[in-house]
Amino acid sequence: MEGFISALNGIIWSPALIYLCLGAGLFYSILTRFAQVRHFKEMCKLLLNNTESDKGISSFQALAVSLSGRVGVGNIAGVAAAIGFGGPGAVFWMWVVAFLGASTAYVESTLGQIYKVEENGQYRGGPAYYFERCLGWRWLGILFAISAIIGCGIFLPGVQANAVGNAVTQVFGDGNMVVTSFGEVGTHKLIALAVILIVLAFIIFGGIKRIAHFTQIVVPFMALGYIVLALIVVFLNLDKVPDVFSMIFTDAFTAQAGFGAAIGWGVKRGIYSNEAGQGTGPHAAAAAEVDHPSQQGLVQAFSVYVDTLFVCTATALMILITQQYNIQTENFNAATGVGTMILQNVDAATEVASPAFTQMALLSVFGQFGQVFAGLAIFFFAFTTILAYYYITETNVAYLNRVFNNKLPNIVFKLLLMFMVAYGTVNSAGYIWNIGDIGVGLMAWVNVVGILVIFFMYKPTMRCLRDFEEQKKAGGPISFDPVKLGIKNATFWEKRLANKQQQEQK
Repeated sequence: MEGFISALNGIIWSPALIYLCLGAGLFYSILTRFAQVRHFKEMCKLLLNNTESDKGISSFQALAVSLSGRVGVGNIAGVAAAIGFGGPGAVFWMWVVAFLGASTAYVESTLGQIYKVEENGQYRGGPAYYFERCLGWRWLGILFAISAIIGCGIFLPGVQANAVGNAVTQVFGDGNMVVTSFGEVGTHKLIALAVILIVLAFIIFGGIKRIAHFTQIVVPFMALGYIVLALIVVFLNLDKVPDVFSMIFTDAFTAQAGFGAAIGWGVKRGIYSNEAGQGTGPHAAAAAEVDHPSQQGLVQAFSVYVDTLFVCTATALMILITQQYNIQTENFNAATGVGTMILQNVDAATEVASPAFTQMALLSVFGQFGQVFAGLAIFFFAFTTILAYYYITETNVAYLNRVFNNKLPNIVFKLLLMFMVAYGTVNSAGYIWNIGDIGVGLMAWVNVVGILVIFFMYKPTMRCLRDFEEQKKAGGPISFDPVKLGIKNATFWEKRLANKQQQEQK
């Protein structure tokens, strides 16, 4: 089975997907005249929008929910894997993916807002909805919904939970070994799993409001704390910083692990981490209460910067400055020593696809406190990401469930997600990461191709951006009229505008 998973992963993550994601980001960056740079000040202003309603969450809460999905284990273990398999140059390609991907995030999240709907008293939207409502291709909406449920509800939660289990073991050891249906598992790992499942059940059975209120407190706190600790490492080693950046830029094109490995792992881990183009961000974006779709599109573009340029860079600098990393080929077997070890700074048995490099970096600077802090960061990063995955799964189950209107599928997927969290916590990292990569790749293929088709056929996001920029330039109140812009089937906004006009006439 593991061999089949690896082979399938290789097919999905062929160079075609890597260059498709990079090309889409460059394409949208040029067409929007690099809106991710031009509107940076506006992005920061929009973050202060705390307007929410009974049906929707605030722009900041939507940012927190989407960041909870973006800022996860990919920022810690994912960066370590990118460096471990692709060399320091992989970090450069992660930056490229973030910069270009911010424009893709703007496009997909704006689409999520344009074509969102109100269902059972709350806003819902995402790729499944905009493929059906914009293109009229319900089959593509169903295909994405199925991919998202498989990816976010089954494949990806295990990756996050696995990192928590590994971090706990790294800090506290295995404890006493207990025989379970999954095999022998340490008691410390089982305790961590029990805590995750109890808190997870409490929050996900409370819906998007409970998820939003939890993440808007936890996500900024954990991200800022992590970045501050990384900055301390940087300031304590300022003399090494120029050499580290020189190594990143040099290795990006003359890679120790090979140019293909550097760009491949940089792009793969970059997309996994910041999720631009993956189609996950639009779900939270659609739930936001805003005056114009472009506003939330810009906020989501900013979230890509937070994820990769801030948090991922913090991880990379800590690992590279302290030199707590190895570089190896993917076929290297730590147990037998078979395969190619390109550069060895730490024990060859250290698992590359895990938080170990980051924990070792913090341990080397802060001692035991650093290792414990890394473990806590991994716990919160992973836990909030699992919450985001649940919300995405719930939204797509709701999309498919509109015909039957039955509560049972939602309950089943809640339980299935919790089972996958348990499964991921106690299984080997490499196997789980390959499964997670398949989930990311499936969604990315469907979403990136779909939004490109939408652009060439209808261009709703470009019309939306021009309309927003014109209204900002005029200095008047911001509103959105899809009919005036020639955007069809944006029924939520049509009804909202009609209700507003009726109230003004009264």
